[in-house]
Amino acid sequence: MKPVYELAQVVSLFKTAFTERHPPLDHHLSVLYAIEQCRTAAMGGHVDACDQCGHLRISYNSCRNRHCPKCQNTNRERWIEAQEKNLLPATYFHVVFTLPQELNIHCLHHPKEMYDLLFQSSKQTIEAFAKDPKCLGAQPGFIRVLHTWGQNLSLHPHIHMIVPGGGITAKGCWKQAKNKGKYLFPVKAMGIVFKNKFMQDFLLLVQSWGQSLDKQMRRNLYNKKWVVYAKQPFMGPKQVIEYLGRYTHKIAISNHRIKKIENNKVSFSYKDYAHGGIQKEMTLDGVEFLRRFCLHILPPRFMKIRHYGFLSNRARPELKVQQAQLDVVIQPDRKKDWKEIAKEKLNFDAEQCPCCKTGRMQTILTFEAHAPPPLWLMKKYREQQMKTGT
Repeated sequence: MKPVYELAQVVSLFKTAFTERHPPLDHHLSVLYAIEQCRTAAMGGHVDACDQCGHLRISYNSCRNRHCPKCQNTNRERWIEAQEKNLLPATYFHVVFTLPQELNIHCLHHPKEMYDLLFQSSKQTIEAFAKDPKCLGAQPGFIRVLHTWGQNLSLHPHIHMIVPGGGITAKGCWKQAKNKGKYLFPVKAMGIVFKNKFMQDFLLLVQSWGQSLDKQMRRNLYNKKWVVYAKQPFMGPKQVIEYLGRYTHKIAISNHRIKKIENNKVSFSYKDYAHGGIQKEMTLDGVEFLRRFCLHILPPRFMKIRHYGFLSNRARPELKVQQAQLDVVIQPDRKKDWKEIAKEKLNFDAEQCPCCKTGRMQTILTFEAHAPPPLWLMKKYREQQMKTGT
């Protein structure tokens, strides 16, 4: 069901006040502009006509920005289909590495360096445990996804990982994880290793900025328990990839979570995990809402999804060998367009006529950005809308 309110409306209403009060970075402005213009005449589009009843439909192009809530569905389903070709008959674990809130100030001022370090230290932690013969004794593989937000749009950098319960030995053989797949590695020990690996490189990073870390801050970070969460999803490998797909193309807030826009304020739903994950509603000033949203706009060209080990692109031939040895049958690769993906995965047939339900919509013309369809066609389209009451 189409949401009543959209992020684009929030941007349109409060962008001017936001930029006056909190001058944004250039790439933040570009993202806000893309979200505001997405699927409007400013992006250009095309006109479809039904081959049976002649019904007309004007469709505007998407901005395709990775922070836009309207542009992620088919991208997510396409990603899931690609990852399903890399599955192994193993137990998969969901692991989350979270940075302490004391580091948020550095994430605000140096997001690329801090998020790269989060990727690196979490990778090194899993790698260290996997290579230990007492834990596994093999080369691991995993998929990592960066999220920077909490449910209330606050800054909360963390990485979601999907880790197969096993690895490839030096002899090129698959080795199943110990403990009969009940858990991956001890989470308390992972938290300690994660903290030490991150802090070791973080201190060097601070020095490279020409700064020094306050002694009290340093003491607090070392004394604090760093959170690592690890859970075995109760499902098969294919379902695990679909499970991770919920995280890969998520953005800080979806349109469906925006409940109200009035009196210069924005109300949205969120889960209060401190009280059992119950649904609550939060109301923010429109400018403050945009300020929080911009906290989660990633640096340009920053890779938020990363693969490692036998799940990396360069290790694809090695993975195929393992799949063959484990009798995994992979269907031939066939590229699908967005319409086919939408029909199969999202239950939306873009070619079916929304009026007569039997005809097929065919494109009769396209138009460039800021160039609406011809006047005669727009007149016919409006007459059609008046007749159908849409």
